[in-house]
Amino acid sequence: MQLPFSCVRVAICAGLMAGAASVEAQTITTAVPILTLSPDSRSAALGEAGVAISPDANSAYYNAGKLGFVNTKYSFSPSYAPWLRNVTDDMGLAFLSGYAKVGTRSAVGASLMYFDLGEIQYRNAQNIAGPTFNPKEYAVSVSYGQKLTDKFGVGVSARYIRSNLTGNSLGNDARPGNAAAVDLGAYYTTETTIGAGIYNLAFGGSILNIGNKITYTDATNPSFLPTTLKLGAAITREIDSYNKITLAIDGSKLLVPSPYYEDNYNPNDQAQVARVKAENDARNQKSIINGIIGSFSDAPGGFSEEIKEINLSAGLEYTYNDLLMVRAGYFYEDPSKGNRQYLSLGAGVRYQVFGIDGAYLVPNSQANPLAQTIRVSLHFNFNKLAEAFDENGAGGTGGDAPTN
Repeated sequence: MQLPFSCVRVAICAGLMAGAASVEAQTITTAVPILTLSPDSRSAALGEAGVAISPDANSAYYNAGKLGFVNTKYSFSPSYAPWLRNVTDDMGLAFLSGYAKVGTRSAVGASLMYFDLGEIQYRNAQNIAGPTFNPKEYAVSVSYGQKLTDKFGVGVSARYIRSNLTGNSLGNDARPGNAAAVDLGAYYTTETTIGAGIYNLAFGGSILNIGNKITYTDATNPSFLPTTLKLGAAITREIDSYNKITLAIDGSKLLVPSPYYEDNYNPNDQAQVARVKAENDARNQKSIINGIIGSFSDAPGGFSEEIKEINLSAGLEYTYNDLLMVRAGYFYEDPSKGNRQYLSLGAGVRYQVFGIDGAYLVPNSQANPLAQTIRVSLHFNFNKLAEAFDENGAGGTGGDAPTN
């Protein structure tokens, strides 16, 4: 890729935000936007819904509160997605996640997300070739989830984030960004009988990436992390002893300041330009807590625009005999807030300790950079909890066979 010195982050963010030829004035941007995406194939195939679906090795990424409900003693899952294949052939997103059961009611987890942005050839304003660089971002997380009752659990994650977009290629004005963040999650699940049908109802909520701002160049102009509120529900209907179907729905909202803009913006009106810039600078200088609190009421368009900032994810998962899974989903983001809209399809297989999932995105436009995006995930589930599992972690407990 050949890019001017000044457009590296803009190109990265525009590609991740998917879609339009230009970024709308209302679109919220943050540092490390890759943290807002689903790295594993199961949730990717469900339209990125994941906060309330049944626990697996990738649970803590969406909701650490699910870790207390996992049903194998150990599990881990590597995932990989070639990224923006319609734009370049050397970008990729890798993810490795896993957990270990601790006693009967808790589990610890860990994960690594690694985003390789490929090689960039810098060019200056005169289009003269400059140095090359391979930008990379990664996030390392550790998690703990505790089942407080048979139906309710909570969890927490701690994360270190490093975003190196320019290295030293742009001189002393650029530096890698570093941040620390925490996630908080809660999960509730119960079974009920309605008529002749058995249903599992699950509800989840999490706040992700609560952490310090990242500085790339000017220390007085830091960027917010993508602090995100996620709320979701999953309803599973057991059709019979072999067949079941799950409907999952998530809503998510960035808890960072909305960009300030004015209608009928005139770039030649110096007073208006200065006013808009001053207000956006003031919003960018808010503290983390003030940014979170204010994110529910600071959209210039009022309540109707706040509603537009909520992204919706919905998916269906059909499972046969805890062996074969077929999935479909849809992700919706308002056109004025980034315009990511796509159908997702996927399938999975589980056999003894091994499993594999795949997902494929079908965007609303073939010109969309997310077109032809695929993800592949492997699963390794060890020591099904079928025997007594004492508080010291020995043996296993009564539980279901590993599911998806």
